[in-house]
Amino acid sequence: MPLRTFWLDKNSVILQMFTMNTPFLIFCLAVPVGLIGCSSLQSDSRAKTSSTFPADYKGQPFGDAVYQGGPQTIPGRVECSYFDMGGEGVAYHDVDAINHGSGELNLMPYHQRPHATPYIWGFRKDEGMDISYTKDFADFSHPNFFTPATNQLYIGWTSDGEWCNYTVNVKKTGTYTITALYSNDPNTIWFSVNNKPASECKLPMATGSWHIWNKAEIGTITFTAAGLHLLTLRYNAGNNFAYFDFEQANHQ
Repeated sequence: MPLRTFWLDKNSVILQMFTMNTPFLIFCLAVPVGLIGCSSLQSDSRAKTSSTFPADYKGQPFGDAVYQGGPQTIPGRVECSYFDMGGEGVAYHDVDAINHGSGELNLMPYHQRPHATPYIWGFRKDEGMDISYTKDFADFSHPNFFTPATNQLYIGWTSDGEWCNYTVNVKKTGTYTITALYSNDPNTIWFSVNNKPASECKLPMATGSWHIWNKAEIGTITFTAAGLHLLTLRYNAGNNFAYFDFEQANHQ
């Protein structure tokens, strides 16, 4: 990817510009004569894009002032609320444009719990996807099959035919087990990789409530190339989803 390198004077006027065709990270230093010089230091922090990553995809990995980790990593945990940026029809599909958690329910003072913060209450409130977080009175006032973390973000208010995208960085090829933290119905969900079906997974048991949580292995998925991939989660009505853990099968 070509990068532009340039010199500025103290009034930010471009004096000289040229192009480099190597993946370098640019640093700018002020020097005593009033010029700002931009020079290069090679960086290997960029993930290689898989050759099968959809070239026409317009979404971007989630990031904000708090989370700046870039694409979520496999092996590792994919947080469901960190779906890509890009909006309806690009990064996700939701049946309506209202965020029924952060943008509706959590606007009520009672749902702004003292153990959370405004960042958690209103997480991505302007997105159409429905997001909330685990609360003392709703999620921890009874036994869980697996107890989630306090303030665990999750996607909910699910409806038939909804989906969301995650740009993920796969560090190593191979088959991975998928473990889900979920609640409510024993539904089937699906994953696609780069717009091709990759895994059909079964949530193993009904938890009995939207706010009774279980964590369980639900299936496997195979990545045949390392690098960036577009992971799509497809689901129907009946569940809250907090995260999915991807661990290499048989510790390959």
